[in-house]
Amino acid sequence: MITLSQRLKRKNQNEDTSTPNRAPIRDRLLVKEAQEMSQLLPVSCSIHYTNENDLSKFTLIVQPTEGYWEGGTFRFDINVTEEYNMVPPIVKCSTKLWHPNISENGEVCLSLLRRHSVDGMGWSPIRRLNDVVWGLHALFTDLLNFEDPLNVEAADQFRHSKEDFKLKVMEYVANYARE
Repeated sequence: MITLSQRLKRKNQNEDTSTPNRAPIRDRLLVKEAQEMSQLLPVSCSIHYTNENDLSKFTLIVQPTEGYWEGGTFRFDINVTEEYNMVPPIVKCSTKLWHPNISENGEVCLSLLRRHSVDGMGWSPIRRLNDVVWGLHALFTDLLNFEDPLNVEAADQFRHSKEDFKLKVMEYVANYARE
């Protein structure tokens, strides 16, 4: 994390002094927010940067300790675009799973990841990456939503047979979500 701020500082020092020393807003926010995330990360989550000099792309790993997905390891690829913090990061689940709010293709239905949300809980510039991490973590516990699903088939299965739903979740965890 420090390497990015050091790199930005060096870059600014090497630039012509007649131009203002400014790192892109996103990069300045990312340094601060990466440190915040590391301190406030849920116990069952970890963050891995592909390139420690690029804080805009990272993987969140969620390992639920209770509930239907207990024992699984779920990876979310997070890409923070140049437009951050005016737009939410792009999130995709790279682990195949059976979940009402995550499609089998990895799309994630989480209101805070929407630019415009009917419920008023969508993205706004006051949100932080830590909100995204906690929101993704909560999809495996208290934010689980069977009433407004992305994967309608999973939600219907839950409504009609919780036992069949649980068996299918366990099958997906065993086949796709083991380290």
